[in-house]
Amino acid sequence: MIRERIRDYVTTNFYVDGGALRDDESLLDRGIIDSTGVLELIQFIEREYSVRVGASEIVPENLDSIARVEKFVERKLAQGDRERAERASPP
Repeated sequence: MIRERIRDYVTTNFYVDGGALRDDESLLDRGIIDSTGVLELIQFIEREYSVRVGASEIVPENLDSIARVEKFVERKLAQGDRERAERASPP
């Protein structure tokens, strides 16, 4: 579900043929997104998944392909779940 939503966002907003884009293909190297596109992608991630992307997380390892974005979002969601559970449990 996450991967499909990310793919849909990328192909729709950056005018890419989804059939020609592999999930592990570099969005930067292919020229699909540039620095402004990265910021747009971050805004989408924050809005869509209610997570915050820190400045130190804006690296190709997190945002350079559909597969990497998916893994990043999954980590952020899991981190949020852990933090909520820690706040809810008594000391």
